[in-house]
Amino acid sequence: MGSGPSRSGRSPPRSNQYNFIADGIRILDPGNPNLKNGRALDASIFEIAGHPPRFDELQSVPHGELHIRTYNSTPLRKVRHLYVYTPPQYDMETNRRFPVLYLRHGSGDTEENWSDTGRAGVILDNLIAQRKAVPMIIVMPNGDTDGTWGGGSSAEGIEMLGQELFTDIMPMIEKVYRVAPGRESRAIAGLSMGGGQAFTIGLKHLDQFAWVGEFSSGLVSDTEFQLDKHLPGFLPNPDDVNRKLKLLFLSCGTEDPRFPGQLDLMDTLKQHKIRYAWSPTPGVHEWKVWRHALAEFAQRLFVSGN
Repeated sequence: MGSGPSRSGRSPPRSNQYNFIADGIRILDPGNPNLKNGRALDASIFEIAGHPPRFDELQSVPHGELHIRTYNSTPLRKVRHLYVYTPPQYDMETNRRFPVLYLRHGSGDTEENWSDTGRAGVILDNLIAQRKAVPMIIVMPNGDTDGTWGGGSSAEGIEMLGQELFTDIMPMIEKVYRVAPGRESRAIAGLSMGGGQAFTIGLKHLDQFAWVGEFSSGLVSDTEFQLDKHLPGFLPNPDDVNRKLKLLFLSCGTEDPRFPGQLDLMDTLKQHKIRYAWSPTPGVHEWKVWRHALAEFAQRLFVSGN
């Protein structure tokens, strides 16, 4: 999707974020109630509708449900919240168990953003209705430890978030929801900060995840990123990795400053004969890119032959 007007003179369908600068102060649009939420309100949003509707627009299809769950985080020693999307089939097919995608947000966002700004549930409703995606549960936890960039991006922070995932979140989800058992029914992905979390947690725990996705991660795009340091034993064992991984999915905006680092990561994976899928999307470090990445990733999940 381009950023300029189409040949018809109309702007192409897309999601846009913006704010105003008045006397050097950034302000939101007081006439637009549609806001980009997170730890702080930092932008207003307007959507240009598509004809026919875009893949991320609310359509006349069966809709899933969104739940908010509260739990005690053992490593963080505090009460936390997460969002859970259940597909339309969850309530209709009461004897069925569903695969799960654990989906992580970026820095400055919260557990709310993938559902609100990212429209994860809307995207899955549309894909499932078109039989382009397997009905799945999506769990969207909070990826911050202390409200700072380092809290969710440092090796120590990611280790703590991994402990929280395995100790508190996954047991709760598997107790409360009808979850399909086993690693082949479990995926993890994320954007930006959450992409680094998903990449390292998922690939470090291939006994738990068979599907891993990374969207625009700054961690893996950093020139100082050393894959063998974050994932010891990963690169020297490509046969074992390829046998366990159903899908390693990488995506990034083509104008994102992180794009060259993604290419470097792929070179490293290619040199060590580790299989991956690459899905670049026009755009910068923004939600329109990550909505596309989620839609592409979801269509490849839990499908035999991947």
